[in-house]
Amino acid sequence: MHSRNLTLLTDLYELTMMQGYFEKQNNEVVIFDMFFRENPDSAGYSIMAGLDQVIEYIKNLNFTYEDVDYLRNLGIFTDNFLNYLSGFHFSGSIYAIPEGTAVFPKEPLLKVIAPIMEAQLVETAILNIINHQCLIATKTSRVVYAAQGDGIMEFGLRRAQGPDAGLYGARAAMIGGCVGTSNVLAGQMFDVPVMGTHAHSWIMSFPDEYTAFKAYADLYPNACTLLVDTYDTLKSGIPNAIRIFQEMKEAGIKPKSYGIRLDSGDLAYLSKKARAMLDEAGFPDAVIAASNDLDEYLIHDLKMQGATITSWGVGTHLITSKNAPSFGGVYKLAAIQDKNGTFVPKIKISENTVKITNPGNKTIFRIYDKRSGKMKADLICFADETFDTEQDLFLFDPVDTWKKTRLKGGTYTMRELLVPIFINGECVYQSPSVMEIASYCKKEKETLWEETRRLFYPHKVHVDLSQKLFDVKEHLLNDMSMKEME
Repeated sequence: MHSRNLTLLTDLYELTMMQGYFEKQNNEVVIFDMFFRENPDSAGYSIMAGLDQVIEYIKNLNFTYEDVDYLRNLGIFTDNFLNYLSGFHFSGSIYAIPEGTAVFPKEPLLKVIAPIMEAQLVETAILNIINHQCLIATKTSRVVYAAQGDGIMEFGLRRAQGPDAGLYGARAAMIGGCVGTSNVLAGQMFDVPVMGTHAHSWIMSFPDEYTAFKAYADLYPNACTLLVDTYDTLKSGIPNAIRIFQEMKEAGIKPKSYGIRLDSGDLAYLSKKARAMLDEAGFPDAVIAASNDLDEYLIHDLKMQGATITSWGVGTHLITSKNAPSFGGVYKLAAIQDKNGTFVPKIKISENTVKITNPGNKTIFRIYDKRSGKMKADLICFADETFDTEQDLFLFDPVDTWKKTRLKGGTYTMRELLVPIFINGECVYQSPSVMEIASYCKKEKETLWEETRRLFYPHKVHVDLSQKLFDVKEHLLNDMSMKEME
């Protein structure tokens, strides 16, 4: 991201549409919303991530001489348009939900207010960045939940779909709740903990298992986790590990952390046997770590079976979000500014009701129960709407409108989710560090009810529309229906 010009990281039709707007002298200020329609893997919530990379992308958005020459050689762009691109810079405004926030379908994660040529250009890159990191942060959050407080280590680099997916996937995984990553470049770039032990090849490169363990313990006495399944976990690996731990104890070596790692076999059975052997040998504080194609479902089942694992290395299924490999975020036009400076709401209609958009210049308020601090609902409304928390608030389902709730004044609080990122082309937002975002994300998830966080059949958090927004949406739908009948 820091060493590459990503301006051409876009779909061709963004540029052909830009040229169309340019030639027709149509560069009205518009609003686009980036949102998603369903939580991945039937989850009860998702996690916002990727905003810092969007900021870097926007800051560095410019067409180099090489970019313009390449576009000229395609033979589809005019010289006048290419001259315009040569001096291009983003002059619009962007509002977004901060990274680490729990988010839900249909609400804008990011809002772009800009001349239509600029707003159109940034669509593809924004979707690419936000979709990927939201997906991995959400997957990680579920894995962390399944582990019930145990540490989750991100081990997915070698199985990720390329270097960028491994690097920014690791970043998103840290936001979602991992305690560390094996990815050293991610550790350097994002200042996050790096972790790891050794491979089977380390064991196999020595004459025998004990000698391999001994060499490793001599090198890393303060953090000695030994991989015990190269030959025979119960008959060889664990006994040799215990022998090493005993020798370290006799030598007065007190490691900050030590233990074993299981990477194959029946992890529930082997971990329980390992725990008994380690405890009997006088090492009740030895960590039992595990890896081997783990995900939230397997970790949940292993926990149910009484596995004594307390540290989990999760790779392939996390970094690829194997069960739900795409996030499904979209970027839709919501309003066009008229000659008087007023934003005129626009709506996309579809026979598939989930694809009907919410029109206008919007924001989102999160509503909390004042007593418990838990989340009650999210409310999408127009950006200029205000609410008095001392007054009763009526909420209703925008689809099943008969489902209504009245929140009594004084019993709830509200927080606006969208914050300014760019104003008139200038960045006004300072991204927190990844570890600060991770800490915020952990607190965010504590505001969710357990019914929403559970892995199976989670409770749906209501995302409602204000009465004013609902009325405008209904008017636009009815107006479109009448036009079709004419």
